Amino acid sequence: MVNVADGGPGPLLGQVHHFTKFNPGKSPYAQDRYLNEGHRLYGVLNQRLEDHKFIVDDYSMVDIAVWPWISRFEWQTIDMNLYPNIVRWYREIADRPAVQSGYQVPKPAGDIPMPEAIES
Repeated sequence: MVNVADGGPGPLLGQVHHFTKFNPGKSPYAQDRYLNEGHRLYGVLNQRLEDHKFIVDDYSMVDIAVWPWISRFEWQTIDMNLYPNIVRWYREIADRPAVQSGYQVPKPAGDIPMPEAIES
């Protein structure tokens, strides 16, 4: 499962960051392509988390590897309201003291971005 973390979210969401955060509008085709793939990846993860508390049942290196990529949902212009299972998983991990202190390394990065409450 660690290969899932290395082979999907890292490279793919890195491209989403590149085109939506750092070079918006420079290549509309690439921006749309990677954003659509980002939504596809979020959909797969959301479905997996529908009946699993964590990606591989128990909190593991896979969650630790994937969470930082999801924590940049604002950079990715992803509406987390579309992915309620990811929101639950994300908040569960964000509430861990080790994650909160690690988020501030190597320098304070501000508050962990939190998705808005999902409307019922």
